[in-house]
Amino acid sequence: MLEAARIDCPYCGEAFDISVDCSMGGQQYIEDCPVCCQPIDISTEVDIDGNLLGVKVNRNDD
Repeated sequence: MLEAARIDCPYCGEAFDISVDCSMGGQQYIEDCPVCCQPIDISTEVDIDGNLLGVKVNRNDD
């Protein structure tokens, strides 16, 4: 099940939407900002029923 989440780039501050696959449980991955192309470290938290609980974003150079 895909769910949309809105995040802000930790480099340029631009907001954009990502798709989160909640059927895979919580995940951690790198996705490039579509505006400034910097790599963003994205962590998702999903509950046992497959509901998206939260998304955290960090700079990949932290």
